[in-house]
Amino acid sequence: MGNLLHYAIVFLIVAIVAAALGFGGVAGTAMEGARLIFWVAIVLFVVAIVANFLRRA
Repeated sequence: MGNLLHYAIVFLIVAIVAAALGFGGVAGTAMEGARLIFWVAIVLFVVAIVANFLRRA
């Protein structure tokens, strides 16, 4: 889980730097990648919590 969030932050930083330098296409692509990886990490986190709750019940 930590690796996914790490990559999301890296993509976000790349998007910010690319936008600051005027590379709009690269910034948009990196931002979409960061958003996708972030939501995948959130979904996997929720699935892990539910699985842990069901295992204890």
